[in-house]
Amino acid sequence: MELKPALEKLFSLHQFGIKLGLESTLKLLEQIGNPHLGLKCFHVAGSNGKGSTASFLASILMEHGFNVGLYTSPHFVRFNERIKVNGEEIPDEAIVGFVSNLDEYIDKEKPTFFELTTALAFKYFETQKVDYAVIETGLGGRLDATNVIDPAASIITSISLEHTAHLGDTLEKVAFEKAGIIKKVKPVFTGKLPSEAEKIIAQKASETSSQLYRANEFSFQDKDCLKVQTHLVQFNIYETPLRGTHQLYNAALAVRAVTETIREVSFVSVAEGISKVIENTKIEGRYEIYNAEPKIIFDSAHNPEGVESFLSEFKKEYAAYSERVLIFGAMRDKNIKTMLSNLAPYFTKIFFTSIDDERAAKYSEMAELLKGTEIELEPLSEPGQYISLFKAKRENSCMVLLGSMYLLGEIKAKILEKRLDIKTGGV
Repeated sequence: MELKPALEKLFSLHQFGIKLGLESTLKLLEQIGNPHLGLKCFHVAGSNGKGSTASFLASILMEHGFNVGLYTSPHFVRFNERIKVNGEEIPDEAIVGFVSNLDEYIDKEKPTFFELTTALAFKYFETQKVDYAVIETGLGGRLDATNVIDPAASIITSISLEHTAHLGDTLEKVAFEKAGIIKKVKPVFTGKLPSEAEKIIAQKASETSSQLYRANEFSFQDKDCLKVQTHLVQFNIYETPLRGTHQLYNAALAVRAVTETIREVSFVSVAEGISKVIENTKIEGRYEIYNAEPKIIFDSAHNPEGVESFLSEFKKEYAAYSERVLIFGAMRDKNIKTMLSNLAPYFTKIFFTSIDDERAAKYSEMAELLKGTEIELEPLSEPGQYISLFKAKRENSCMVLLGSMYLLGEIKAKILEKRLDIKTGGV
């Protein structure tokens, strides 16, 4: 089997949609020798910030000298981005070999795309003999395919209303699903959570006899830095390569989780891990500056909370530009009206673009949704071409591409002429 048919086989599994529950994943893992059982893991869930926090965790561990696996989703351009060891993507041949070996099993048992991808990650980490694997959940936590591991620590970054059809329509219900990653007598670390969610997490921690570490108890803002209290010293975070105050808190969460769980990790490694997070993990799409002049920013904010984090940084510079263009796209299950209402005051022109995905919102739907508002939205069918023209001719201008990671990935693939593996959604 070659790479193209292997990836086509993988992506065809999207037809089975999102299938919450662990039975199918456990059956698949047994088929390949239960590679997850021997992994030491950090398990990361959350509505926002889980990819960034996972990257900070992996980077700190790498700087200490550990062999580190990192599993995140979704990818921007290449499927291989999801599975990395020490920042290096899984090679094509490992994907081909895995899918080829399971060809008959896949046809018979029909696992979902995410179940098979998760199994691939665990198997690859086993073969690479990683010391630690940082595992990001796909959707929720309790019934997510990744929740077959018994991690060294669980991290819950944030909780907001998302995927309500699958996770529930209240913060308490969403929190219950996220709390499912908490394991018996294993520490759990949380970011700043709404009080309704915090109660659910605390209850789960109590039931499992798990020590709970809350961000508002171990970190606090002081003038120009965020102070993080660890078991030994107070660690100060002044900045990170990922812009935004929210990234200071993501880094703080990683710092406390690593230093509390692995006491031998040095604070030199912590500092280096934070400063080299992009270099070490190749993380993208977090207030990413694609072009300096004119300024072009990529940001994967995909819900109101993410937009709020983006704006906290963008407000510092938007007034410097006479022209501010937003190219926006999202999945239709997101709270798009709220997102655009919050974004609109900061832009002089807003374009809406979409991707070839049945879950992606279309311009006609957006026009109907925004009736009665003052938001003016224009359709944009060729964002890559528009970006090229903007980049070549505009001065004193700023462009922001914001929304679904799938949208950003498709645009990046076109303007950077990279291989694009995905045309469908899913975690």
